[in-house]
Amino acid sequence: MNTEQLQQKSKEIRKDIINMIYNAKSGHPGGSLSCTDILVALFHKEMNLGLDENGNRIDKFILSKGHCAPAYYAVLSSVGFIPHEDLDSLRKIDSYLEGHPTNKINGVDVSSGSLGQGLSVANGMAIAKKLDNSQGRVYCVLGDGEIEEGQIWEACMTANKYKLDNLVAIVDYNGLQIDGNIEDVKGLDKIKEKFEAFGWYAQEINGHDFHEIISAIDNTKKSKRPNVIIAKTIKGKGVSFMENKAGWHGKAPNEEEYNIAIKELS
Repeated sequence: MNTEQLQQKSKEIRKDIINMIYNAKSGHPGGSLSCTDILVALFHKEMNLGLDENGNRIDKFILSKGHCAPAYYAVLSSVGFIPHEDLDSLRKIDSYLEGHPTNKINGVDVSSGSLGQGLSVANGMAIAKKLDNSQGRVYCVLGDGEIEEGQIWEACMTANKYKLDNLVAIVDYNGLQIDGNIEDVKGLDKIKEKFEAFGWYAQEINGHDFHEIISAIDNTKKSKRPNVIIAKTIKGKGVSFMENKAGWHGKAPNEEEYNIAIKELS
């Protein structure tokens, strides 16, 4: 896909996200909309979704910020893992599309949602690939509020110790979490410098610019260290009244808000 096609795909995914959360009357629109472009770039451009000689998918993906499952499900549907009509069943009592991803869903490699744990799992998968001399890489999307968890930094030490150059973490840095601004909640700043201090190859990009996203991912393929991309994003991206509003971290739109959002995304 070229940049224009990726942008169009992101618009379609964002509409799916709003539809899913509106129908469910529950969910997390803010962070789902902010990480959409990252997931589209990975699944429609950068990741190898084929199978190796053992029948395992070559590139692995973990959505550590599992509450943003609507974006994940919509992207999985767009590459053929989930029937599109099933998206409307999000969070319904009899649906397999739960509020957080589970590995019983086609295309989901790891159940996630307990914040702070995904990077440790990604480490294990990256180590396994090295031990097996198998091809492919492990991609892990983290939330910026999530990296306040201490386990993240333990995982950073482990990744550096084992020289996991086949690991790529991407921080969805929208600056907001459920309790407000991340810098106000725990004084989290200088994220790039923090990862570099743990021995990682760190890059900062605009997380809504496909040229920058793709270039940064391509740069990691030449790295000999664990990789992190700090993607500056906008919470609620694409819906004017949701953008940069912490209140839309975990709230479904009402009918009037839904109609406005769909119109803006059309």
